[in-house]
Amino acid sequence: MNAPRSAYRSTHFDRVGLMLLMLAALAAGIGMRDPAPPDEPRFVLAAKDMVDNGHWLFPHRGSELYSHKPPVFMWLQASTFLLTRDWRTAFLLPSLLASLGTLWLTWDLARRLWNPRIALYAVAALFATLQFGLQAKRAQIDIVLLLFTTLALWAFARHLLVRRDRSLAALGGLAAGIGTVTKGVGFLPLLLFVPWRALPARLRGTGPVAGMWVAVGFIAGASIWLAPMLWMALGSQDAAVHGYVEDLLFRQTGTRYANPWHHQQPPWYFLQVIGTLWLPGVILAPWLLPAWWRRLRRREPRQWLLLGWGLLVLLFFSLSPGKREVYILPALPAFCLAAAPLLRGLLRQPGPRKALAGYMILLALGLVVIGAGGLADVQGLASILEQERAISASDQTRLFAWLLGMGAGVGAAAAVFARHRPALATVLSTAILLTGYGVGLTPALDASSSGRRLMQAVGTHLDADVQLGLVAWTEQLMLQADRPVRDFGFERPVDAQWNDAGRWLQRDPSHRWLLVPASALRPCLDRRLTVAIGRSNRRDWYLVPGTAWSGHCPHADRQHRALPRADDPALPPAAKAPSP
Repeated sequence: MNAPRSAYRSTHFDRVGLMLLMLAALAAGIGMRDPAPPDEPRFVLAAKDMVDNGHWLFPHRGSELYSHKPPVFMWLQASTFLLTRDWRTAFLLPSLLASLGTLWLTWDLARRLWNPRIALYAVAALFATLQFGLQAKRAQIDIVLLLFTTLALWAFARHLLVRRDRSLAALGGLAAGIGTVTKGVGFLPLLLFVPWRALPARLRGTGPVAGMWVAVGFIAGASIWLAPMLWMALGSQDAAVHGYVEDLLFRQTGTRYANPWHHQQPPWYFLQVIGTLWLPGVILAPWLLPAWWRRLRRREPRQWLLLGWGLLVLLFFSLSPGKREVYILPALPAFCLAAAPLLRGLLRQPGPRKALAGYMILLALGLVVIGAGGLADVQGLASILEQERAISASDQTRLFAWLLGMGAGVGAAAAVFARHRPALATVLSTAILLTGYGVGLTPALDASSSGRRLMQAVGTHLDADVQLGLVAWTEQLMLQADRPVRDFGFERPVDAQWNDAGRWLQRDPSHRWLLVPASALRPCLDRRLTVAIGRSNRRDWYLVPGTAWSGHCPHADRQHRALPRADDPALPPAAKAPSP
């Protein structure tokens, strides 16, 4: 009796210690930076508009409806702001909570399918994977999507492999439905029933699959946004609202998958993603793949379902010409779960232990070399960062010092633990990376990447009574502005924006200025009156006073004669776009 109880206590303390370490590493840096491109500022801008103007069903980016993504993630950001009243804290909280929830679901499913010791390996494998940690530290939709797809996987796997329960079937469908209105591919957990059907009947277990409850749950989950949004849209006479529905439900989903207009990659693209962003686990592939193959040949149900579903997800995204590295993130927990029963045995072998030790040593050396080289200004690196990214000298020193410190920390963890406790060394190395990333690297880049330094310069240059407009703008600039900002559309052609902006300037030229990137300046301006105000996100920005507008821009007039006048009631106001 004593041995099992002692083993249980050991596993319990290991689990508590592991979860506290993961919480500290994933939470490190929250509140220390502002939203930064590529995606964070647009989501926060839409969430801020929800709080300020009540556009909860139809998210806005400035004066335009934002139809690229459903609003669930932005709902979460707006809700956390209402609790914290601080956007710096609120915008990253949904990602933190989603990552912690995903880790718990992974641990609990592994515990139910195998035992608590294997569950520790599953959650450690997921936490240690670079892609998971990097997404958990970003305010992007994909980590919240991962929570819902993992919740659906957790419910369906329990339903099919542990015990048949209608509530689990319904919960899995509900999670897949909410995932679908979080990002269109949230339905992917439903594919788990494909490898299950491929199992021999004697291995499927007994009892009904409760497919009707899966469908009911899915419809209920998808309806939390689709139902009220479609109801409002059908009752609206606003053409912009109808265009929003059509673009989101068709162009941004089916068309984007079958005939994408960007991010086009070859079919093997995700192999290179796995080979880099799924480090360090992918290093163990030479030992994992044969072991997985043996279990698949035996039709071992747990491995069959997890690996079969993970491969279907990879196949689904590989068939589309449009690919991004985050697309395959939903499959990651399934592969970590499938690897967990094998890891303890593998890590006793010299080959896998040496492979992981080599990874940590190379990682430490790389960080040390980059950090030391940056501090020593090898090949003028400091001046390059100053010119290209507008990173100040003090921020550069902070950045490279943190890289050097992270390299030293990873090297120390490898030296102390890699030989005898490779799993612990790997988890500690990842925790050091994520902590340094959150507390050191992103705050050092914040003033430049978030646009804060540029907009501080703009606020200092303009008097308090001056109105500011944006042409060819980026979302972070609107977020960082110290006053209400007028925009003339985001996705409209730049000449169309100039048409409206010029007329807006003419109505009060002495009190109205525009912020414009160098690439969008037009010959109808008196360039002698423009002010080079700074550089942000690899663009040079200019302030254009109303007095610099010549009143006539032939190129814009030829292309956009039908645009309404600035004093036309049909022109959207500065604060918001037409709402349903």
